Amino acid sequence: MNLKDSFARIKDGEVFLVNASISTHDHTSLLFNHKEKRLRKLLLHSYQIRKLQSKTQQSGLTLVPVSAYLKGQRLKIELALARGKKLYDKRQELKAREEKREISRVMKNF
Repeated sequence: MNLKDSFARIKDGEVFLVNASISTHDHTSLLFNHKEKRLRKLLLHSYQIRKLQSKTQQSGLTLVPVSAYLKGQRLKIELALARGKKLYDKRQELKAREEKREISRVMKNF
């Protein structure tokens, strides 16, 4: 299971997991196998959905899956509210990464 680049979306009072990649079964025929990337409905209580919906609409936050684990026969996914990076944060990160790369090139030559 790969949660990288995945997020949750609330639509019509239901929560869906988007872009989560759950690998297919190797020993199952194509007829009975599932699609690797598809919308997956998450089960939450209605009061939890209302609370998350108000936070995402008012504050501009996004629902992001943090971890996934098995409990019995169910797959549990922990969701977190996150805020995206601003443009200036991304620029600073790119600048720091480029400086680090330059230093490693210089140190490699010595």
